[in-house]
Amino acid sequence: MSRRDIGVGLLGLGTVGSAVAKILLNKSNKLAEQIGAPLVLKKVLERDVNKARLDCFASLAMTDRIEEVTTDPEVDIVIEVIGGEHPALEYIKQAISNGKHVVTANKEVIAKHGYELLSSAKEHNLQLRYEASVGSGIPLISPFQQDLAANDISTIYAILNGTTNYILTQMSQEGWDFSTALKQAQKLGYAEANPANDIEGMDAAYKLAILSTLAFHTRVDPQDIYCEGISRLQASDFRYAKEFGYAIKLLAIAKRDNGTIEVRVHPAFIPEDSQLAKVDGVYNAIQVEGDLAGDLVFSGQGAGASQAASAIVADALIIARDICHGANYVPELQLNQELPIKPMRDIKTRYYFRMNVADRPSVLTQISRVLGDNSISISAVIQKESDLAAQTAVLVIMTHPAEEKAVQKALEEVKQLAVVNEVSNFIRVEG
Repeated sequence: MSRRDIGVGLLGLGTVGSAVAKILLNKSNKLAEQIGAPLVLKKVLERDVNKARLDCFASLAMTDRIEEVTTDPEVDIVIEVIGGEHPALEYIKQAISNGKHVVTANKEVIAKHGYELLSSAKEHNLQLRYEASVGSGIPLISPFQQDLAANDISTIYAILNGTTNYILTQMSQEGWDFSTALKQAQKLGYAEANPANDIEGMDAAYKLAILSTLAFHTRVDPQDIYCEGISRLQASDFRYAKEFGYAIKLLAIAKRDNGTIEVRVHPAFIPEDSQLAKVDGVYNAIQVEGDLAGDLVFSGQGAGASQAASAIVADALIIARDICHGANYVPELQLNQELPIKPMRDIKTRYYFRMNVADRPSVLTQISRVLGDNSISISAVIQKESDLAAQTAVLVIMTHPAEEKAVQKALEEVKQLAVVNEVSNFIRVEG
């Protein structure tokens, strides 16, 4: 099937959208060679059309009306890079209903509405591709859909947010407190002015919902995922972690366990000699265990305009080749399992506690009694930073594996002890 060209409609000309547009314009000859026909940027949706008319984009056909993109007969593929849930969701639906293939980098839309959108695309015999929604330029979605299809995946341990990983790296390596590290991340452009989605773990939860849905063939919504951010961490936690031989990372965890799955995002101690512990700065890494492939690690820079644009254009190329050759491989989201989500209270792991206590005899005895009454055994204890004037000390405890519900109950009881001034932090320990 020969075509004169394959048309693209681009929704959004922000940082990522601009990078996509530049690739389509500057690499047009190379892309045409790979496809067999030119891939032409036909129309761009941009709210501020005049502002977008920079010298490098002066030749583009701009519009501020979505209908001019989704109903344009010359547009075959719509690329959505405006971000956020709305109006991106409505724009993608409109594109599909008007017979357009769609490429998106929108993790929130795919995490919340992916099954609905993919089902609609299939009904219209269209492709919806979303490689850039998780890990930016790291190839993940395609391997989960195709290369690992024969595997029963048992676990995913992942660092999925570059902003939080940068912050935790600075806290660990430089000894900075959380607010200082966050301000530096914002200064460098790694963190938004409002960084809540990143530092509270929601960004990672969206991505984990996508990966765990693909891995376990069961629908996992973001609200199913236990989510805890990094704002409670202090520089002292990193010092104590190192003493015990651990690093601290914001982990996205998905596990298959006796007919249920665990899905959670929270800070965790992980062994400092593990592969994920060595992933620093804005880099992401995803460790997957399959019954056939064994342990696999995917890693790379998890954010950045050029990285995201790389994955977006790759998706567009796949669709364009199919159009050019009269083929149409429509990826399916096969949800043939109905695995319940294990409640967070039922998960079992090890724990780290940091407490401010009275510096006098019997303190550890009283705390140990409370923990023991809740079937929690102690594996290690260190006492640090005694304040002679205040007669207080910092007590750090590591436990053996225990159930979350028992730990939460014990912590409430420990807080009531007269010898405990504060339970300053508790962090789960993995690996």
